[in-house]
Amino acid sequence: MNILETPIADLLIIEPKVWRDNRGYFYESFNAKTLSEVGINVNFVQDNQSFSQKGTLRGLHAQKAPFAQGKLVRVIQGKVLDVAVDIRKDSATYGQHFTIELSGENHRQLWVPPGFLHGFLTLEDQTIFTYKVSNYYDKESEIGVIWNDTDLNINWSQDIPLEELLLSDKDLVLPAFKDFSSPF
Repeated sequence: MNILETPIADLLIIEPKVWRDNRGYFYESFNAKTLSEVGINVNFVQDNQSFSQKGTLRGLHAQKAPFAQGKLVRVIQGKVLDVAVDIRKDSATYGQHFTIELSGENHRQLWVPPGFLHGFLTLEDQTIFTYKVSNYYDKESEIGVIWNDTDLNINWSQDIPLEELLLSDKDLVLPAFKDFSSPF
C-alpha cells in the first residue's frame, strides 16, 4: 500500500497495490499492520455500505464523543467525489476541506479520522460506497453541516446540475458552518 498525505494533517489517501491479469484484479483493501505503521491504530467495529444513483449527495456528517468515528472509505463500484472537512478547533486547517475522487477503478481509499465532517456525491449510477468505522452508530451523537454552506464553499458541481441532486430530508436542514459549534 502507498500512503499519501493530504494538505490537511491526519487525513490520508491509501493506494493499494493492484495485481491485474487476464482474469481481473486482486488487491489488499485493508492491512492493520500497514495502517498502524502510519499512525492509524484503530479497532474497526462496523462496516457500512451504501448503494446510490448518480447525483446522490450524502453529508456532511460526523458523530461527537463518546461515539466519534474514524472512517476508512472506498468505492467498490462506480465513482464519487468524496469530501472531508476539518472541524478540529485547534487545527491550523479548521474549516478547510479536501476533495478526492474515489472509484471502483482507481481503488483509492481515504482515512477520515475523528474530528472531520464527511460526505460524498455519487458521479455514476449504481455506485457502491463502503466504509469501516471505529465506533458504533449512535443517533443522538449525530452532527453535521449543510452541504452547500457558503463559508465552506465546496465545489460539488461535477457536471450534475445542483437542482438535480438527491438529498435526504435530514441533510437538507443541517445548520450552516457559522452556526455550528464543533465538539472537537
